[in-house]
Amino acid sequence: MKVSEILKVSKKLKTFAANLSEQEKNNALTLMSQSLIENTELILSENKKDLENYGEGVMADRLRLTKERIKAMAQGILDVAKLNDPVGKILEERTLYNGLNLKKVSVPVGVVAVIYESRPNVTSDAAALLLKSGNVCILRGGKEAFLSSSAIVKALKEGLKKANLPEDLISMPDSTDRSETNLLMTATGYVDLLIPRGGAGLIKACTENATVPCIETGTGICHIYVDEFADIKKALKITENAKMSRPSVCNAAEVCLVHSAVAKEFLPKLKALIGEKCKFILDNRAIKIIDGERAGEEAFDTEYLDYILAIKIVDSVEEACEHISAHSTMHSESIITENEENSKYFTSHIDSAAVYVNASTRFTDGGEFGMGCEIGISTQRLHARGPMGLEAMNTYKYVITGNGEIR
Repeated sequence: MKVSEILKVSKKLKTFAANLSEQEKNNALTLMSQSLIENTELILSENKKDLENYGEGVMADRLRLTKERIKAMAQGILDVAKLNDPVGKILEERTLYNGLNLKKVSVPVGVVAVIYESRPNVTSDAAALLLKSGNVCILRGGKEAFLSSSAIVKALKEGLKKANLPEDLISMPDSTDRSETNLLMTATGYVDLLIPRGGAGLIKACTENATVPCIETGTGICHIYVDEFADIKKALKITENAKMSRPSVCNAAEVCLVHSAVAKEFLPKLKALIGEKCKFILDNRAIKIIDGERAGEEAFDTEYLDYILAIKIVDSVEEACEHISAHSTMHSESIITENEENSKYFTSHIDSAAVYVNASTRFTDGGEFGMGCEIGISTQRLHARGPMGLEAMNTYKYVITGNGEIR
């Protein structure tokens, strides 16, 4: 279907989706998970075509699917099914001075459109979370993963059909034409919330051009700060994981700040640990200790999404926080320290969505946070922050009960 048709159908299904019982939703999610596994060969075949069209490079890791990754996607759907239903919770209740009973009740957002790029697993994650939270889901995958995402949507729709639910609770346009994307961004009265999930270019395009409510997500210039009171072994282990375990994702570290008191010990050891595979971009002080490329003007404002790490030496936790506040995208930051005062200073002065003490930034993830999976990681303040799970896909309304009261 074209976006114009999808919008009309999705709007009609809003009330239906909002009133599905928890049992109906969980049954559908279970069948969607099974269908994903049953369609593994088709999905892998389509993914192979996407990979051939895309080519090689570190970003191909985001696009690539395997049997193990599809199993993990299916398990993510089941994990969402196990979570408590967020719809219809009484968030607050009180009797007003005039005798009216007031309840604040959680309700679905409505029609949620997700625009994303080269990660086909987003397709199943978003669909599962939006169904469980009582929303209608419109997915707009990138052209890099179009065949993979389409195959996944086909499998998910088969699951909905087996559950005797409308297949159009989950929709994906059959074209990658940019005009279709623009229509989603400006579908006032049809799309209740737009979530872009991808690189800085996609997010900027959505936040600048959307006329529907939009949540800014994803871009991650994440920092590791190795404090003067850091356990060096711990700092090396954490920095290696944060940078090297999967550099193409938004919670990977892009910048390492090192206190001058430990730089001469830490940096050579970091070089020996990851230097063969990882390129270092160094400030004027760090380049005197280890070899690397001298940092240019944009070195500390770049999301590399590759085996590249920018390194800067600082003289205090205060300077580290000032640097992070000036250059971070407010995603995830971590301090490595054994000093409680410095850790408290860091967590109180850093205003990112996730702030860590002695742990890798790679944990900023809906699954790791116990949400089953995530629909994106919000780096703004309204209405959600950090990994967005079921509760972030609900808003609320007031239900007021009286007995003839008038004002």
